[in-house]
Amino acid sequence: MVTFTDDAGLAAEIAELVNRVYAEAEAGLWLGGAARTSETEVADLIHAGQMAVVRTGERVVGAVRVQQLGDGLGEFGMLVAAPEERGTGLGRDLVSFAERWGRERGLSRMQLELLVPRTWNHPVKDFLRAWYTRIGYRVVRTGDLGEDYPALVPRLACPCDFLVFHKAL
Repeated sequence: MVTFTDDAGLAAEIAELVNRVYAEAEAGLWLGGAARTSETEVADLIHAGQMAVVRTGERVVGAVRVQQLGDGLGEFGMLVAAPEERGTGLGRDLVSFAERWGRERGLSRMQLELLVPRTWNHPVKDFLRAWYTRIGYRVVRTGDLGEDYPALVPRLACPCDFLVFHKAL
């Protein structure tokens, strides 16, 4: 079950999981093995009510960030499932949770963002793009990361496209 929660140590546990999963999922995209997030950032997301988790016992095995971007538009990101949980449907459950969260708020569309290398194929990014497409997401914009996150561009190890997907809820 996906839940919003705020307990001691949770931010560190989520940050560690996110960084561990993204280290593989974005290998080769960033200079110097940049971390995806920090305990402070995750704590801020938790306190804003934007971070939901899945636990097995006391251990966090999945997480997703949800937020409302504007009129009718929600977004999910920082979607992670612990490597040992892959293939169990946990990722699909987290996306379903995010979409349900959006519908409950009267949102009509959900957005996600995906960074992909421009000059080579990254197996995780190829998998994610195909998976998001299979579950109904469509690319609505291909841009440059600098348009939305200019501070991240100097940290890129290779040229990347910034894909924005939408799905009607």
